[in-house]
Amino acid sequence: MSERHIRRRAPRRQGGFTLVELLIAVLIGLFLLGGLMTLVQDNRRTFSSQNMLSQLQDSERLAMTMMTDVIQAGGYFPDPTTNTAISALPVSGTIAAGQPFFGTYNAAAPGDSITVRYATTTGDTILNCAGGTNTTGAVAPLLYTNTFSVLNGQLLCTLNGTVYPLVGTVSASVVPNAIIVNNLSILYGINSSGSGSNVDTYVTAAGVTNWNNVISVKITLTFNNPLYVAGVAGTPQPQYITFQRIVSVMAQTGI
Repeated sequence: MSERHIRRRAPRRQGGFTLVELLIAVLIGLFLLGGLMTLVQDNRRTFSSQNMLSQLQDSERLAMTMMTDVIQAGGYFPDPTTNTAISALPVSGTIAAGQPFFGTYNAAAPGDSITVRYATTTGDTILNCAGGTNTTGAVAPLLYTNTFSVLNGQLLCTLNGTVYPLVGTVSASVVPNAIIVNNLSILYGINSSGSGSNVDTYVTAAGVTNWNNVISVKITLTFNNPLYVAGVAGTPQPQYITFQRIVSVMAQTGI
């Protein structure tokens, strides 16, 4: 058999990728996979940040709504033809008869406290700071004494001696990125002349000379920013976030 015939019948070498081509393909795949992982991590961080801010806003709304409802009702009592402020709001410790408000002032965190008193009758749907109403069925007015304060990262409500946590977490080490209430600041709107229902100045609890003349209350709640990272230079996130609201006292403004 001739050499030419042998060459014609020899099998052809199969085509394929070289080792260099395979390495380049793997490198491109790893590059694309790295980009995808970066995108997933960024989306996860964005979702986590939005979720924490949403929880913070929910906590702020709950706290402000509860405090607003209670403060607005300060000094209220039912059936003024039978009851008076003196009879419905009796003496309690340093709080005089008929006195709807009392507060303490502290310049440093966790800040101030405010006590709000009012009397309700069954079925009048006036909320207390625990979110309940008078359902006793009794004819006589029921006195509610609500005290708001901050302790160990929580906004607390003390209702007739029982403490109810409203918002916040006691320890951030137990719940990472927890909602922490840092400070409560209370200012009282009064008329410096002592008469009229128009507010011309706001003072701390230490500056109130007659608690029966409180016309409005300015609430400032300060929360730890869950997105703040300590020790990071140039971080755009502030350490604290504050919320404010001014609440009118219905008994004074006639609302």
